[in-house]
Amino acid sequence: MIDAFVTYIQTERRYSALTVRNYRRDIEIFTEWCATNAGVELKEFDFAKVTTEDIREWIIYRAERCEIGGSSINRELSSLRSFFRYLRQRGVMQQDIFARISTQRTPRKLPTFIPETRMEGLLDAIRAKSENEEFREQLNALIIAFFYSCGIRLAELQGMRVGDISADLQSLHIRGKGGKHRMIPVIPELALRLQSHLERLKELGIDTSPTAPLIVWESGKSVSRSTIQRIVERELKEADVQGKKSPHVLRHTFATHLLNREADMRDIQELMGHSSLRTTQCYTHNSIAQLQEVYERAHPHK
Repeated sequence: MIDAFVTYIQTERRYSALTVRNYRRDIEIFTEWCATNAGVELKEFDFAKVTTEDIREWIIYRAERCEIGGSSINRELSSLRSFFRYLRQRGVMQQDIFARISTQRTPRKLPTFIPETRMEGLLDAIRAKSENEEFREQLNALIIAFFYSCGIRLAELQGMRVGDISADLQSLHIRGKGGKHRMIPVIPELALRLQSHLERLKELGIDTSPTAPLIVWESGKSVSRSTIQRIVERELKEADVQGKKSPHVLRHTFATHLLNREADMRDIQELMGHSSLRTTQCYTHNSIAQLQEVYERAHPHK
């Protein structure tokens, strides 16, 4: 049943490869735990016998024995909830065993972002390094520029194709979560980096047809997700950026800086590919926190 479900979310729901992998892992870990508790072989386990009480015991086990945090447990519950909904649709289960299962309370975390003054320093450093015509330095600069000027996700950048760039280099076609598509405008500096990157690929004899991957090495091989992650971490560390260092931090920085410059909330939602405005509204807390910091530092009667 797990294989059938994975095929379903891949082909019909069109979930991303990362989401599919996480769902499979969550369901398999839960299934192994259930089979062990039931004293049966894994291949003999019957999903129809899972109860709401089993789900509650699983939550306790993950929280207390495995020391898994609330947000991670909620993600696992989301995977299991989808799987058991699929089983009900296929007639394997009759009852909704998740009807009385609540999500775990988690402390609200503000998105981490880089202050504008520090971001300017990072961009200046990237520009200086990329002026030496070294392919990899220019590729690193392009990756940073993508995250900061477009606010895209790591998976969206890694999966980008040459044909996702408009012919005039003015817009990008992004394939987001759940098979959703959106268009993002390209600022002039990113357009110049894209043009230079494509020219270098052609000089090296690397495929630049519409279906060819965009973020590639000199060999034409795609740059992996983990490598892009490491590139961003290294560049942020070299620029002396404090705190967490990741592509997602640059995505948060993109949104926060737009909001600080009075961009409309719904425009930011569209650019980031958020399905709910509530998700985008978390960036207002960053702006309020920033204003409060300025107030505390500058107000004469603080």
